[in-house]
Amino acid sequence: MSTSDAATGSAAPARLGSVDIIRGAVMVLMAIDHVRVYSAIPAGGASAGVFFTRWVTHFCAPAFLFLAGTSAFLMARRRPDVSRFLVTRGLWLVVLELTIIRLSWTFNVRFREYELAGVIWVIGWCMIAMAALVKLPVRVVGAIGVAIIAGHNLLDGYAGQLAGSLGDGVVDALWKVLYIGPFAAPVRFGEGGPTLVVLYSFIPWIGVMAAGWAFGAILVMEPARRDRLCLTIGVGAIAAFLVLRGFNLYGDPQPWSAPAGPAEGPPPMPAFLSFLNTTKYPASLLFLLMTLGPTIALIPLLERARGALASWLTVLGRVPFFFYVLHIPLIHAAALVVSQVRLGTVVPWLFGNHPMAPGRAPAGYQWSLPLLYLVWFVVVVLLVFACRWYAGVKARRRDWWLSYL
Repeated sequence: MSTSDAATGSAAPARLGSVDIIRGAVMVLMAIDHVRVYSAIPAGGASAGVFFTRWVTHFCAPAFLFLAGTSAFLMARRRPDVSRFLVTRGLWLVVLELTIIRLSWTFNVRFREYELAGVIWVIGWCMIAMAALVKLPVRVVGAIGVAIIAGHNLLDGYAGQLAGSLGDGVVDALWKVLYIGPFAAPVRFGEGGPTLVVLYSFIPWIGVMAAGWAFGAILVMEPARRDRLCLTIGVGAIAAFLVLRGFNLYGDPQPWSAPAGPAEGPPPMPAFLSFLNTTKYPASLLFLLMTLGPTIALIPLLERARGALASWLTVLGRVPFFFYVLHIPLIHAAALVVSQVRLGTVVPWLFGNHPMAPGRAPAGYQWSLPLLYLVWFVVVVLLVFACRWYAGVKARRRDWWLSYL
C-alpha cells in the first residue's frame, strides 16, 4: 500500500527513498506469512526455523499502520480535504476487507459463517478515526498515539479475565472489536447471521497510526536533523524494549522465561525465542517497541541504499496496496497447484475459512520450509513485474480511482 499509499493511496510531496523501501520490504515479508497460512506450518514454535519464519513478519502490521499515519500527514500538507478523504478511503478499505479480500483468503462464498476483520479492516477504521484527530495540533495527536501505545497494557489483567466471559451483546461486541481481538469468541450478528472474527482490534492500532501522523513532521525536516531524530527514536525504542522485556517489568501480558528443564509434551521454547515472543493480538507495547524501533532507526541508512534490491523494493513500496490486493489470491491459487502436484488432488481444506478458521489440515499435507520459501519467491517475482507495470500506469495517469488502489 504505499503502506501509506495502502492507507491513503497517495505519495508524499517529496518522496523519501527509505520509506518506499520499507513499504516494499513490508510487502515481501508479509507474503512469507501468507504463504505459511496455506502451508499448514504453525505460526511459530520452539524450532528456530519455524519461529523466525513467523517472527520476521511481525514487522509488517506496525509498519503498515505507522506509515499510514505518516502518509496522511504528508497528504494533509497539500490537500485541504484530507479528513474527507480519510473517511471515504477508510470505508472503502473496510468494505474491501469484508468482500474481495475475504473471498481471496477463502475461495468460498459462505459469508454468513465467517467474516475476517484483518489488517485492512483496522487500517480502514483507524483512518476514519484519524479524520477527526487530524483537526488537533500535531503534537497533541502524537501524544495521544504514544499514550495509547504505552498505556493500553494497563488493562492486561482485566482483559484476560474478560476475554472468556464475553457473550453476544452489544457491549461484548465492542470489547471484541476495540481491544480483546481474536482470543474472544466471534462477534455474532443475530441468530443465523454472519460472524466477524476480529484479528486486529482497534486498540492499540489507532495509537500506532496517530504516532505515525506525528512522525510525518519529523520526515519533512532537513535531512541531518531528520536522521538524528530517527536514530534517537529508533534506538531509544529498542533500548526500552530490552530493559522492559529483560526484567519483565511491563508491556506484555506474557513474560519471557528460560526453559525449566525436561518436561512432557512439546519441547519448551528456548530462552532467546521466548524473549522475542511478544504478544501481537492485541499488539503489546513490547511488540511495538520491538518492531517499530528497528524500522525507524533504519531510515537514515536506507536513505542511502542503492542497487537492484533497493530498486525492486522501491517499486513494490510505491504501489503496495496493488500488491496486497493481488498477493492473497495469487498465493492461494499457488497453494492449489502445489496440492495437485504433491498429492494428486486439491484438498478441500484449501477452501476453508482461512486464515483464522480453516479447520485441521489433512494428514500429510503440511509443507516443508524450503517449499514454503520457494512458493514465496515465485509469487514475489511475479508481483514485481505486475507492480512495475502498475507503477508506470500511476506515473502516467491521474484518474481519481487510482488513489483507491
